[in-house]
Amino acid sequence: MPTVLREPINLLGLGTAELAELVGTWGGKPFRAKQLQRWIYQRGVDSFGDMTDLAREFREQLARHCTVKALDVATEQRSSDGTRKWLFDVGKNNAIETVFIPEDDRGTLCISSQAGCTVGCPFCSTGYQGFNRNLTTAEIIGQLWYAKRELEADVQSARLDDTAASSTRVISNVVMMGMGEPLLNYDRVLGALRLMLDDNAYGLSRRRVTVSTSGVVPMMDRLGRDCPVALAVSLHAPTDALRDKLVPLNRKHPLSELLAACNRYLEHAPRDFITFEYIMLDGINDADEQARGLVEIAKQVRCKFNLIPFNSFPQSGLKCSPPARVRLFAQRLLDAGVVTTVRKTRGDDIAAACGQLAGDVKDRTRIRERLPNQGTIVINEERE
Repeated sequence: MPTVLREPINLLGLGTAELAELVGTWGGKPFRAKQLQRWIYQRGVDSFGDMTDLAREFREQLARHCTVKALDVATEQRSSDGTRKWLFDVGKNNAIETVFIPEDDRGTLCISSQAGCTVGCPFCSTGYQGFNRNLTTAEIIGQLWYAKRELEADVQSARLDDTAASSTRVISNVVMMGMGEPLLNYDRVLGALRLMLDDNAYGLSRRRVTVSTSGVVPMMDRLGRDCPVALAVSLHAPTDALRDKLVPLNRKHPLSELLAACNRYLEHAPRDFITFEYIMLDGINDADEQARGLVEIAKQVRCKFNLIPFNSFPQSGLKCSPPARVRLFAQRLLDAGVVTTVRKTRGDDIAAACGQLAGDVKDRTRIRERLPNQGTIVINEERE
């Protein structure tokens, strides 16, 4: 009878309890699992032979049965502003994108959670790619694992020039704002979040890990109970009539439900406000009327608004609000006492800016056929 060869167990993505259970099958103590986590995540080591404070017999067992395997990188691009983008191969002709944004006071990694997206927002390039599958916890946390190793290797390199040096700030913040809707891949995203927060893995503060959602209300409630991190909500409109068109999920979870969920989340959140993301679309959602609507929302939920200049892509047919209009819109909110920022566009020369991530997705949902011609968006149509 032929011998069945088992695939090595990928330790990347396993939590402390899972590692402890695995180590226990070989008679190892739970502290060995914590040692292993520190080698994998804090030091970025993928060779068991290099894990020098582990017993030789244990390292040999790991080498026989396990691996530490991140995603394969198809391409890497560097923007003139220091932003870096990696295209990761996730198999079967699908690829996802991850972006690192260096700033003066932080280094932010934007991570993907799905190969594509099912929500289908018309201003988002990912939506036009359709949807293929959810990423595993290993594929999600592997983006952080790989980026951290690459950035730290650059820091150590003696050949850095000034341009490269500007993109080597350590990763201090992680945002689940890449491809996909994180809360529609809840269990696997939860596993990755717990590793980001685990002191034996990445040890990030809850305030420095952000999940962005288009408004999956039931999962917002679960996240508040299971693993409350900072929350950003893709709002983009102050009324149901307009939000139905810009964020199709609104037809299932309208604004009244969404705002109530935000207030419930605040009972557990590490910050005392929700960040509302608001894409600025010329002639669509940038009038004084919409600004007044946001002021009313701010009276219902403790929040801040992050206005995002729209970053164009060929299929959208949409335009960004003129800079003067964005400034005036922001001032309307500020004058009403609402905390408001305007997001600085980063990495647009390599299509790494907000809304531009597309990767390469073999669509299983025919979503492109359902997305409207963007010139047909009407802002004064009554809600159906």
